[in-house]
Amino acid sequence: MATKNTNFFVLRKSIKQVEEGDELAPKFDEKGLLPVVTTDASTGEVLMHGYMNREALEKTIISGEAYYWSRSRKDLWHKGATSGLIQKVVEIRIDDDQDAVWLRVNVEGGASCHVGYRSCFFRSVPLGEKKGSPKKLKFEETDKVFDPKEIYGDAPNPTKL
Repeated sequence: MATKNTNFFVLRKSIKQVEEGDELAPKFDEKGLLPVVTTDASTGEVLMHGYMNREALEKTIISGEAYYWSRSRKDLWHKGATSGLIQKVVEIRIDDDQDAVWLRVNVEGGASCHVGYRSCFFRSVPLGEKKGSPKKLKFEETDKVFDPKEIYGDAPNPTKL
Protein backbone atom coordinates (compact mmCIF):
# COMPACT_ATOMS: atom_id res chain seq x y z
CA MET A 1 0.00 0.00 0.00
CA ALA A 2 1.48 3.35 -1.03
CA THR A 3 1.79 6.16 1.47
CA LYS A 4 1.62 9.85 0.69
CA ASN A 5 4.73 11.96 0.29
CA THR A 6 6.21 14.02 3.14
CA ASN A 7 9.39 16.02 3.29
CA PHE A 8 11.28 12.81 4.10
CA PHE A 9 9.34 9.93 2.61
CA VAL A 10 8.56 9.07 -1.00
CA LEU A 11 5.89 6.83 -2.45
CA ARG A 12 6.86 3.19 -2.79
CA LYS A 13 6.97 2.63 -6.56
CA SER A 14 9.03 -0.49 -7.20
CA ILE A 15 10.88 -3.27 -5.44
CA LYS A 16 14.16 -2.03 -6.91
CA GLN A 17 13.51 1.47 -5.52
CA VAL A 18 12.64 0.13 -2.07
CA GLU A 19 15.35 -2.53 -1.81
CA GLU A 20 18.28 -0.93 -3.59
CA GLY A 21 17.43 2.72 -4.13
CA ASP A 22 18.48 5.77 -2.15
CA GLU A 23 14.98 7.06 -1.36
CA LEU A 24 13.38 6.73 2.06
CA ALA A 25 10.08 4.93 1.40
CA PRO A 26 9.08 3.30 4.71
CA LYS A 27 6.31 0.73 4.83
CA PHE A 28 4.17 1.30 7.89
CA ASP A 29 1.89 -1.59 8.87
CA GLU A 30 -1.93 -1.54 8.84
CA LYS A 31 -1.84 0.39 12.15
CA GLY A 32 0.61 2.93 10.73
CA LEU A 33 3.60 1.57 12.69
CA LEU A 34 7.17 0.43 12.05
CA PRO A 35 9.02 -1.80 14.54
CA VAL A 36 12.21 -0.26 15.97
CA VAL A 37 15.17 -1.96 17.63
CA THR A 38 17.30 0.42 19.69
CA THR A 39 20.90 -0.40 20.62
CA ASP A 40 23.70 1.33 22.49
CA ALA A 41 25.90 3.04 19.88
CA SER A 42 29.13 2.13 21.71
CA THR A 43 28.53 -1.43 22.87
CA GLY A 44 25.85 -2.73 20.50
CA GLU A 45 23.75 -3.86 23.49
CA VAL A 46 20.03 -4.08 22.70
CA LEU A 47 18.30 -1.48 24.85
CA MET A 48 14.70 -1.74 23.73
CA HIS A 49 12.18 -2.60 21.03
CA GLY A 50 9.41 -0.18 20.19
CA TYR A 51 7.34 1.25 17.36
CA MET A 52 7.34 4.45 15.35
CA ASN A 53 4.53 6.02 13.43
CA ARG A 54 5.16 8.55 10.67
CA GLU A 55 5.33 11.48 13.11
CA ALA A 56 7.76 9.69 15.46
CA LEU A 57 10.12 8.84 12.59
CA GLU A 58 9.99 12.40 11.27
CA LYS A 59 10.62 13.93 14.73
CA THR A 60 13.51 11.53 15.32
CA ILE A 61 15.09 12.52 12.01
CA ILE A 62 14.62 16.25 12.68
CA SER A 63 15.64 16.36 16.36
CA GLY A 64 18.29 13.64 16.58
CA GLU A 65 16.49 12.32 19.67
CA ALA A 66 14.38 9.15 19.75
CA TYR A 67 10.61 9.41 19.46
CA TYR A 68 8.31 6.39 19.50
CA TRP A 69 4.61 5.63 19.28
CA SER A 70 3.38 4.23 22.59
CA ARG A 71 0.86 1.50 21.78
CA SER A 72 -0.29 1.32 25.41
CA ARG A 73 -0.82 5.08 25.80
CA LYS A 74 -1.74 5.58 22.14
CA ASP A 75 0.40 8.69 22.07
CA LEU A 76 3.65 10.07 20.67
CA TRP A 77 6.47 9.42 23.14
CA HIS A 78 9.70 11.43 23.33
CA LYS A 79 11.94 8.89 25.06
CA GLY A 80 13.29 10.44 28.25
CA ALA A 81 11.00 13.50 28.32
CA THR A 82 9.78 12.50 31.80
CA SER A 83 12.78 10.57 33.14
CA GLY A 84 15.58 12.64 31.60
CA LEU A 85 16.97 9.44 30.01
CA ILE A 86 17.04 10.97 26.53
CA GLN A 87 18.18 8.76 23.67
CA LYS A 88 20.53 10.78 21.44
CA VAL A 89 20.50 9.17 18.00
CA VAL A 90 23.91 8.44 16.48
CA GLU A 91 22.57 6.57 13.45
CA ILE A 92 19.26 5.48 11.95
CA ARG A 93 19.21 2.43 9.70
CA ILE A 94 16.28 0.97 7.81
CA ASP A 95 16.09 -2.65 6.67
CA ASP A 96 16.10 -3.93 3.10
CA ASP A 97 12.35 -3.68 2.48
CA GLN A 98 12.05 -0.54 4.62
CA ASP A 99 9.58 -1.94 7.14
CA ALA A 100 11.81 -1.94 10.25
CA VAL A 101 14.16 0.61 11.82
CA TRP A 102 17.35 0.24 13.86
CA LEU A 103 18.41 3.17 16.06
CA ARG A 104 21.93 3.39 17.46
CA VAL A 105 21.84 5.75 20.43
CA ASN A 106 23.72 7.22 23.35
CA VAL A 107 21.51 7.42 26.43
CA GLU A 108 21.77 10.37 28.77
CA GLY A 109 21.56 8.85 32.25
CA GLY A 110 22.59 5.36 31.15
CA ALA A 111 19.23 3.53 31.20
CA SER A 112 16.40 2.90 28.76
CA CYS A 113 13.98 0.72 30.73
CA HIS A 114 11.08 2.25 32.71
CA VAL A 115 11.58 -0.56 35.27
CA GLY A 116 14.98 0.96 36.13
CA TYR A 117 17.38 -1.38 34.36
CA ARG A 118 19.83 -0.24 31.68
CA SER A 119 18.19 -2.40 28.98
CA CYS A 120 14.60 -3.51 28.60
CA PHE A 121 16.10 -6.93 27.82
CA PHE A 122 17.38 -7.55 31.36
CA ARG A 123 16.23 -11.20 31.56
CA SER A 124 17.05 -14.26 29.50
CA VAL A 125 15.00 -17.37 28.72
CA PRO A 126 16.85 -20.61 29.57
CA LEU A 127 17.36 -23.02 26.69
CA GLY A 128 17.09 -26.78 26.70
CA GLU A 129 14.74 -27.32 29.62
CA LYS A 130 12.10 -30.04 29.42
CA LYS A 131 8.55 -29.34 28.34
CA GLY A 132 5.80 -29.28 30.90
CA SER A 133 7.20 -26.88 33.46
CA PRO A 134 6.91 -23.08 33.32
CA LYS A 135 10.09 -21.32 32.24
CA LYS A 136 11.93 -19.41 34.94
CA LEU A 137 13.59 -16.27 33.61
CA LYS A 138 17.20 -15.52 34.50
CA PHE A 139 18.11 -11.95 35.49
CA GLU A 140 21.10 -10.84 33.42
CA GLU A 141 21.06 -7.40 35.05
CA THR A 142 20.67 -7.36 38.81
CA ASP A 143 21.28 -3.71 39.62
CA LYS A 144 18.89 -0.99 38.57
CA VAL A 145 20.30 2.27 37.22
CA PHE A 146 17.50 4.29 38.82
CA ASP A 147 14.48 3.92 41.12
CA PRO A 148 11.31 4.18 38.99
CA LYS A 149 9.29 5.57 41.95
CA GLU A 150 11.73 8.49 42.24
CA ILE A 151 11.55 9.25 38.52
CA TYR A 152 7.90 8.58 37.71
CA GLY A 153 6.20 9.03 41.07
CA ASP A 154 2.54 8.04 40.83
CA ALA A 155 2.38 8.09 37.02
CA PRO A 156 0.52 5.07 35.62
CA ASN A 157 2.68 2.13 34.66
CA PRO A 158 2.76 1.77 30.84
CA THR A 159 2.73 -2.05 31.06
CA LYS A 160 -0.74 -3.45 30.43
CA LEU A 161 -1.90 -6.99 31.20
